[in-house]
Amino acid sequence: MDLQALADRFEIQDLLVAYTHAIDQKNFDALDEIFTDDAIIDYTEAGGAKGNLTEIKDYLARALEKFPSMQHMLGLPQIRITGDTAMARTLCFNPMVVDNAGASHVFFVGLWYDDTLRRTENGWRIVTRSEDVSYFHNLPASFKAVES
Repeated sequence: MDLQALADRFEIQDLLVAYTHAIDQKNFDALDEIFTDDAIIDYTEAGGAKGNLTEIKDYLARALEKFPSMQHMLGLPQIRITGDTAMARTLCFNPMVVDNAGASHVFFVGLWYDDTLRRTENGWRIVTRSEDVSYFHNLPASFKAVES
């Protein structure tokens, strides 16, 4: 593997981590530096929305409002780079805290992020993202996802 390939992998890994920090800190404007302007993000597998970056930022602000705390923890991504495009599949373990009848309740989501990426003049950016859900654990019976 040459130095450019290693640099590309590290940049893509940093981008994937930047996404988790933006989401967990509810800094949705930071997503502008992670996705391309024409990105399509699909959270429907987990009961969420699908849309362009503007639509998804609005959706996330509404959907994550009910969660005082969450952590998106990533496993090592599988990355395949072909020139100026790449595919990544990344394991995510996501504990989330929600109010359940006045008490904090923690539930867990296990999923993979499937991404296509493109090298831009500003570095690597995600062009498409979708979720492949493995499980929900300890989900409160009263929990309802936010409508897209």
